[in-house]
Amino acid sequence: MPLESPLNSLGFAKAPAETRVVVAMSGGVDSSVVAAMLADEGYDVVGVTLQLYDHGAALAKKGACCAGRDIHDARRVAEEKGFPHYVLDYENTFREAVMDEFADSYLGGATPVPCIRCNERVKFKDLLETAKDLDADCMATGHYIQRKMGLEGAELHVAADPTKDQSYFLFSTTQEQLDYLRFPLGHHKSKEETRALAAKYGLSVADKPDSQDICFVPNGDYAAVIEKLRPGAAEPGEIVDVDGHVLGTHKGVIHYTIGQRRGLGIGGLADPLYVVKLDVDNKQVVVGPKEMLATRRVPVREINWIGEGNLMDKAEHHIAVRVRSTRPPTDAILRPMSETEAEVELLVAEQGVSPGQACVFYDPDSTRVLGGGWIWRGN
Repeated sequence: MPLESPLNSLGFAKAPAETRVVVAMSGGVDSSVVAAMLADEGYDVVGVTLQLYDHGAALAKKGACCAGRDIHDARRVAEEKGFPHYVLDYENTFREAVMDEFADSYLGGATPVPCIRCNERVKFKDLLETAKDLDADCMATGHYIQRKMGLEGAELHVAADPTKDQSYFLFSTTQEQLDYLRFPLGHHKSKEETRALAAKYGLSVADKPDSQDICFVPNGDYAAVIEKLRPGAAEPGEIVDVDGHVLGTHKGVIHYTIGQRRGLGIGGLADPLYVVKLDVDNKQVVVGPKEMLATRRVPVREINWIGEGNLMDKAEHHIAVRVRSTRPPTDAILRPMSETEAEVELLVAEQGVSPGQACVFYDPDSTRVLGGGWIWRGN
C-alpha cells in the first residue's frame, strides 16, 4: 500500500504547490505577511482585497483598512512576491450589511461592533464563497486567533499573544467556516514577530502602523458618520437623572454611550454621574451613580455555538465570558433558552454592559472559544 502524503502546513495531504489558498489582504502588515509567508512556502496564493467604501474620500486617511492607499499597498505586496491579486467592489454589500445597521443600532440606543458584522456578513461569507469559486482549498487571514484540530474537528482558540487576540471579533465564525479558514499568525507570541517577518520578506508595508479606528469612522467620530448616513439623527434633548429631573441638555443621543462619564456638561455635582440608559423614544440621556452600571444578568441572542455538542444539551454551561473587547473573560453561567437565545449570569457584576455589544463565550479551563451572541437589552 502506498504511504499517505504528510500534511502540509495548512493541513492538506498534498504539496504546497498543489494547494490553492486565497488570502484576504487588507493592505496591512498582518495579512501581507500571511500572503508572503505562504507564497514563500510554495503555495498557490491568490490575494483578494475588498473595496468596502468610497476609497476616494478615504485615500488620504491613515489608520483604516480597505481604503485606497491600502488597496495599493496590497497590490504592491502581491507584485513583490509574484502572485495574482484581485480587488472586489463590495461597497453596496458593506453599506447594507454593516454601515446601515451600525447607524440604526446607534439610533436605537445600542453600542454596535461593526467589525464583527463585517467578518460575519462580508469577509467570512461573501469573500469565503468567492474563495471557493476560485477553487481554493482554504482561505487565510491575518487575524490573531488560533485554529486547532480537536477530537471532533477544527476548534477556535485565543491567540498566543493575549494583547493581540481578536477572538472577541470572531465569535460568530461558524463551524463550516472554521473548517475552511486558516489563521497563520495566531501562534505568534508578539506583533514584533510579525513585523520581523515583514522585514525578512522585504515587504514595503513592514513599518506601516496598525489600523486603530473602525475603517469607515475617521478619527473615531461616530456621530459625524451617523449624521451623514441618517440626516437629522442628532436631535437635541434632555439629560435627566433616574428620577426624571432635568439636569441639562444634549445635542443628540448618538453622542453618548452607556458608562460614559466625560463630556456630559453637568458639572458642579457632589458625586460623578454616568450614562446608565439611552431613552431614544424620549430623546433623553439618563444618568446615575456608578453602581447603577453594575449588571449580573445579560440577555443574549443570535447565538453562534461552536463548543462541544449542542447548546441545548445542558440546562447550564459553566463558562467564561467577555462582554467588551477590552475586558478579560470573567466566570459566568450560560442558561440557554433556545438554540439562539440565552441568559448569561455573571458571577461578579460587570459595569457598563451595553446592548449592541457582543458577549463571547470561552472554556474556563482552556483557550478554546465556544462562540457567543449579542447583548440585546439592559436590565
